[in-house]
Amino acid sequence: MKGKEILNAIRKEVDSHVGEKVMLKANGGRKKVYVKEGILEKAYPNIFVVRIEGKSKDVRTVSYSYSDILTETVQLIFSKNKENIAFN
Repeated sequence: MKGKEILNAIRKEVDSHVGEKVMLKANGGRKKVYVKEGILEKAYPNIFVVRIEGKSKDVRTVSYSYSDILTETVQLIFSKNKENIAFN
């Protein structure tokens, strides 16, 4: 049951930052790390969505699960206070 409690804590933390600017660091596999800036658009029960604007005004949305934060596949750093969501 401890795992569900941690995921609920992550979900609540992400939900409290909806609408804020965020820096997203995502592990792309094979030693690739993607760093993008966007806006945390929505937080659903199992996933959260980040809207990323590209260089040529193209808009892209990416979604990740809360377990991606837990396994450190994804890092969210909020621009407002440089807060990083991390649970060990």
